[in-house]
Amino acid sequence: MLEVGGLVPFSATDYPGQISAVIFCQGCPWRCSYCHNSHLQEFSSGNVKWHNIIDFLNRRRGLLDAVVFSGGEPTLQKAIFESIREVKSLGYLIGLHTAGIESSRFEQVLHLVDWVGLDVKALPENYDAITGRKNSEKNVIDSLNLLVRSRIAYEVRTTVHDENSALSIGKLAEILSNAGVENYTLQIARSSDRKEIPIDPLILKTQLSTITPLFTKLGIR
Repeated sequence: MLEVGGLVPFSATDYPGQISAVIFCQGCPWRCSYCHNSHLQEFSSGNVKWHNIIDFLNRRRGLLDAVVFSGGEPTLQKAIFESIREVKSLGYLIGLHTAGIESSRFEQVLHLVDWVGLDVKALPENYDAITGRKNSEKNVIDSLNLLVRSRIAYEVRTTVHDENSALSIGKLAEILSNAGVENYTLQIARSSDRKEIPIDPLILKTQLSTITPLFTKLGIR
């Protein structure tokens, strides 16, 4: 059974163009300092029961368009496959938020989903410093290549969490563009009190002017 840490019953932002519910899966091996879902990193007994989620989704058929599996990292759990199939059988579009941590499982789940939001956190050489885990970039690169080749609708996004990450966006954007990414979004990190972390706007403005031609669609939020 899927281990769930929370459920957002209504969202207009987690699946582009669709009204969705968001299931927050427990478990993540990474320890990114700016993570805003750090309470989901460990598994706990106080999770949301799966049968309650299915009951809720049954009652919302016709009112919601999609269900997004987020986290934590959804692909860590073997139960993700059956859980997606069960939700899909109710008629919902399926979205997946992932950091590409488990590329082999990501490859298996791709054919079950309709849209993917893939987090690419940094330049490959900077990954370990952010995640706190060695060689963490390898699976992300594999997941990125799988996603681009799949032709499934997607968004690749990077969280800008300090001025160093802002300054490296240009180089990272070139790598992503060369990999075939067409839809890219920058996310400004927020502090625990939901305020944006201050980053020199001139840095971002300069980077945006440089990378805009690299993508069919470029967003910032």
